[in-house]
Amino acid sequence: MKRFRAFVIKEFYHISRDRRTLLILFGMPIAQIMLFGFAITTEIRNANIGILDLAHDEHSQILKDKILATDYFLLSKELHSESQLEASFRDGTTKLVIVFEPKFSQNLERNGTANIQIIADATDPNTANTLVNYVGAITFDYTKQLNKDQNLPLQIDLETRMRYNPELKSVYYFVPGLIAILLMLVSAMMTSISIAREKELGTMEVLLASPMRPYQIILAKVVPYLILSFLDAMIILLLGKYVFHVPIMGSLGLLIGVMLIFIALPLALGILISTVVETQQTALLISLMGLMLPTILLSGFIFPIENMPLPLRAISHIIPARWFIVAVKSIMLKGSGLLVIWKEVAIMCGFLLFFIVVSVRKFKIRLE
Repeated sequence: MKRFRAFVIKEFYHISRDRRTLLILFGMPIAQIMLFGFAITTEIRNANIGILDLAHDEHSQILKDKILATDYFLLSKELHSESQLEASFRDGTTKLVIVFEPKFSQNLERNGTANIQIIADATDPNTANTLVNYVGAITFDYTKQLNKDQNLPLQIDLETRMRYNPELKSVYYFVPGLIAILLMLVSAMMTSISIAREKELGTMEVLLASPMRPYQIILAKVVPYLILSFLDAMIILLLGKYVFHVPIMGSLGLLIGVMLIFIALPLALGILISTVVETQQTALLISLMGLMLPTILLSGFIFPIENMPLPLRAISHIIPARWFIVAVKSIMLKGSGLLVIWKEVAIMCGFLLFFIVVSVRKFKIRLE
């Protein structure tokens, strides 16, 4: 029994001295509960909306104030004409536009009915539905207050239009996200494991002693995964197009170009991971746990970024998949060109350049 107790104590000592084990035991659960607790929510808050008030009268102003007084909406754009509607949705920041008809108050008081048009960006169908329901509930509450002092009931009719995804098909939303998740995880994971395997088996020293330069060795490792990752992305794209009928409204060449940039990005990240690890197990752990959760939870793939607290919204800016998903959805569903998505493309190129520079600096041409 004393021997057994001594072995147990010895094992505790080993665990307490191994920082990586402690990180897995305590750091991972804390990080996961914080991410899941704050990122996963069905409520929508601080959604950017636009308002086109063609009436500018008493009831339209009161109803606007009631809508903007909630935590659900933030006024991002005050529109002045219907010609501005298309541009307001192109950049992806405006989730919904509310249009008040001309003579809104006059129609409501004289005819007993007035109309509001709600136009939602349905590239994210769940968010669009939720925001439309919020506006409907606020409008219903306002008409209920008006009818307290009226002999004849007043009614505000809501006309809803879902742009870019009128049938609210969830597959329109998931295909770009699945491409991002697959490329980010598989490309980074396979590249980092491949190079870490050479280190672990001791064959990296043989490769470095060969006539090939270090960058040629890295490129030889990366090129097969670049081709395979591109094939994976094209398979998902073709299945989405011909099986689930996801449209590609924009330029196919631009879409492929954006995909190639993003494919190169996790490959460079995989090289960076391989420069700081020595074993395949560590590379796998970092690739899966260090990339999977942030990519799924903080990229906007499943949960709207607007719902998250400020620290997580700030962290989401350094998640490359966030910018890729925005760009791909904009090309496929909105038909946007490079002039619209240039910011997302520039950010991804910046990430790619950063990972390459850091990887080159950290790559050791001599093994220790």
